[in-house]
Amino acid sequence: MLVLLYVTVKNSGKRKPVLERRELVLQETPGNLEELITAIVALQLKELADKQGRGELIPYLTRGEIRERGISGKIGFGTVYNNKPPELEQAVEAALLAFEDGLYKVFLREEAFTRLHEPMEIGEGDELVFIRFTMLAGSLW
Repeated sequence: MLVLLYVTVKNSGKRKPVLERRELVLQETPGNLEELITAIVALQLKELADKQGRGELIPYLTRGEIRERGISGKIGFGTVYNNKPPELEQAVEAALLAFEDGLYKVFLREEAFTRLHEPMEIGEGDELVFIRFTMLAGSLW
């Protein structure tokens, strides 16, 4: 059963408060946060592999693409320099460890998830929010 979700990602370390809302289609409904993160990582890896396989001979950006990317603060061709795609198992482990280490938070309908195995009920069109935290360098004294 396909599930349509909307995902908003916020990186608290960015200077500009850019929120990107994306449509996300999962193949099946996850029962807990671990299953959700696993499904999203798998989907992201598939998108990366598709992007690497496309390969344009002469990359270019239209004026509209330049304007659109300028709003987010980064204008680039989206080139992927590492030709070797990450392994799914390692990528999932890294994403789950990052959640457990508190590097990002996940909210569903404005409720934060605190545990990976906490049951979740996702409905069609629900809004997920991922907030990624950035470590600051330096000391307090």
